[in-house]
Amino acid sequence: MRGDGLAGGEGGADRLAELIPVALRGMAAGVAERGGPVPAGGPAAVAAALVAEGGELGSAAGHRGFDPAPAASGALPRHGVGAEAALEELSRLLAAGSADPADPACAAHLHCPPLAVSVAADVVASALNPSMDSWDQAPVASELEREFTAGIARLCYPQADAPDAVVTTGGTESNLLGLLLARETGIVQAVCGANAHHSVARAAWLLGLPAPIVVPCEGDRLLPGALAEVVTPHTVVVATAGTTNTGTLDPLPEIAALCRRAGARLHVDAAYGGMALCSDALRPKLAGLDLADSVALDLHKFGWQPVAAGLFAAREAADLGALTVRAEYLNADDDTEAGLPDLLGRSVRTSRRPDAFRMAVTVRALGTDGLGALVERCCATAAEVATRVEEHPGLRLWGPPELSTVVLRPVVADETGDDELVARVRRALLEAGTAVIGRAALPTGPGGAPQLWLKLTLLHPGTTGDDYRPLLDRIAATAGAELVAGRESPVAS
Repeated sequence: MRGDGLAGGEGGADRLAELIPVALRGMAAGVAERGGPVPAGGPAAVAAALVAEGGELGSAAGHRGFDPAPAASGALPRHGVGAEAALEELSRLLAAGSADPADPACAAHLHCPPLAVSVAADVVASALNPSMDSWDQAPVASELEREFTAGIARLCYPQADAPDAVVTTGGTESNLLGLLLARETGIVQAVCGANAHHSVARAAWLLGLPAPIVVPCEGDRLLPGALAEVVTPHTVVVATAGTTNTGTLDPLPEIAALCRRAGARLHVDAAYGGMALCSDALRPKLAGLDLADSVALDLHKFGWQPVAAGLFAAREAADLGALTVRAEYLNADDDTEAGLPDLLGRSVRTSRRPDAFRMAVTVRALGTDGLGALVERCCATAAEVATRVEEHPGLRLWGPPELSTVVLRPVVADETGDDELVARVRRALLEAGTAVIGRAALPTGPGGAPQLWLKLTLLHPGTTGDDYRPLLDRIAATAGAELVAGRESPVAS
């Protein structure tokens, strides 16, 4: 049959209909095998399981008459086992060895459980495989992306005359674009708070700019007074709307006013908190965002998309002209003059996936109100969990959550002054396969020495505070056990 084995073309959908249940069966078996939020045993155990699986596959291949030589084993076999066997075996292996963001005890990172509708849309996009570097490879996908990004731009800049947005791989690429566009307007120095994402410094390095000037924070929030001392017309200020450590939002109206008075440019990293714009209740937290020259957003955080789903919005569409590049075979002048859209100038990448498709499907399914409601649920759950931390005799709360991040510390670590104990608690839970929790080094005050805390980043909109009560008990109990183990170890004595 024409197209046999291919996802697109005649018969492609039929073949996918045969294979997807096989993949789901393997995934379900792997989830049951894992039995928790993360595989137990740490890196060594996972690596050993993979080696053992490879050995079993190699043995099975030998029985089938395949060449058992080293060149034919491992991830690059000389002979295949067939689509069904490979898909079921490796889907099971991936599921058994993955961290599951849909498990309430998997709460370390801004790592969301994706919505089923988005995953299904991703299957369609992968099967049809539009390549977003020229219109003739992505006729409808490019138009869908144009409409979707225009909507995102208007969400960020409701009063702007001509805003625009492009699709990125996430906050890191979006922050790179923020500094790139600033550099193209003559900016020579980035300024950010100590709370800024590490990608800001990386972007400056990649662009040949000096290392960012870092101004102090208090409560993980940039201090405008300190910012005022260093802002000039030649700086781009990078503010944060939802820090990685605590979810705190910088005071955007004050920062924007400072930038406007100084003639500086403003980029806001709203990769975490930006989609709160979809919520009437939470939108006031982002007051001042529309005063920024550019904004980074991520829908693989609050947006529940598979990675990657980043967006970059600019208040002035003309600023995106800095991305313009010509390649005769992709966007020849005569083609664009004849009306073919130029997609190459919509990204710093050339070949790229139609990531806007699944985002557009999701928003069409839920509406912005529906997405906003999911953000509200996560933030409400975080407030509930914070209350439970405050009530827990073995835990201490860093502060009220501003979004959906809860930062806490075992009381026994305070009693002993032992940051290493906090680190051991996280690793012990991870190695046991019972929880994935994050860590954050936070200063005790402006200029103070950092202190290690644990963090829960709650991105599961279907949970409540009660779902996290066992995790809080487990953290406190593990801290007590680690304290006893440390006192009894030969090193401690």
